[in-house]
Amino acid sequence: MTSTTLSAFRAHQSKVLDDAQREPVEILSRGSRRRAVVVSPEFFDRAIQALEDQSDIRGAAEARGETGQVSHEELMAELGL
Repeated sequence: MTSTTLSAFRAHQSKVLDDAQREPVEILSRGSRRRAVVVSPEFFDRAIQALEDQSDIRGAAEARGETGQVSHEELMAELGL
């Protein structure tokens, strides 16, 4: 990951956006404080997809832990009968 200062980002936005197509670029304020990270749309989409996949994997694991059995009373109550 490359880094640039906030003032350099303001002065050279096009270059930073071009650089971000190859790798994430962190924007620093006051020399070391991270303010933002600029990434390509493809990188962002892959990251979001990975997070959603992890959520699905956790949900499936939790579902496998359930017995899947419902008592007659629970079913009747759920159906309002």
